[in-house]
Amino acid sequence: MSIAVITGGSSGIGAATARVLTEAGWRCVLLARDPERLARVAKELGAEAEQCDVADRRQVNDAVARIAERHEAIQLLVNNAGFTTRKGFLESTPEEIEDITRTNYLGSVWALFAFLPLLEAGRPSDVVNVASVAGTVAHGSSGPYAAAKHAQLAFSRATTAELAGRGIRVHTVNPGPVETPGFPQRMLLQHRLLRHVVLTPEQVANAIVRAVERNRAEVVLPRYLRVAGAAQALAPASVARLVSRAGGRFGGRPGPA
Repeated sequence: MSIAVITGGSSGIGAATARVLTEAGWRCVLLARDPERLARVAKELGAEAEQCDVADRRQVNDAVARIAERHEAIQLLVNNAGFTTRKGFLESTPEEIEDITRTNYLGSVWALFAFLPLLEAGRPSDVVNVASVAGTVAHGSSGPYAAAKHAQLAFSRATTAELAGRGIRVHTVNPGPVETPGFPQRMLLQHRLLRHVVLTPEQVANAIVRAVERNRAEVVLPRYLRVAGAAQALAPASVARLVSRAGGRFGGRPGPA
């Protein structure tokens, strides 16, 4: 049986991905910070659970050591854990900026480092980094979160080439706003022109699985939001102003998992 490890697996995109993979015959190992939600989802799916804050490198290493006692190899790592405060740089405290950077960017780095031996043992294997459209488009109210997601996206792109020779394929999924109980998208859903960009966790979960099955290196959801990233590369200041006027909600993700 193939083994998948999913960070941020207790709710939202992570839990939805675990459901899709479980239905497809995978054995899932869920990592998350909230022990009660984690236990509930793991019981529902017959999955394994490891309480772990990916922002803490020691906790990641300890969790991987426990998983390695049960599994000699894994075939899939989904780096999904992440959160945003929806605050700009000037509104954020230094502690908030550090927390966002550690979870959204360094959490993926620590997880990949720690799971690399198990991924190599399970090769051909896959890593999916769930980044965000905010990793391609930055605006005022997204400052610290967008910066962390830009870093995660760059890390994902770099490791795509670096790990190919080791039999590990790296994929990036960049969703736009996602509606979850912990991160409602009321403003967008009430907007006549923008509500269609709001995704469900199930849509993102299916995109994650398709990226692996079809070996897609990078996916943007909805696909037409690729244009936003390309436009900002050509006219960064203009696009940042435009997105901010539209509500500054692109790339919204669930709260801490």
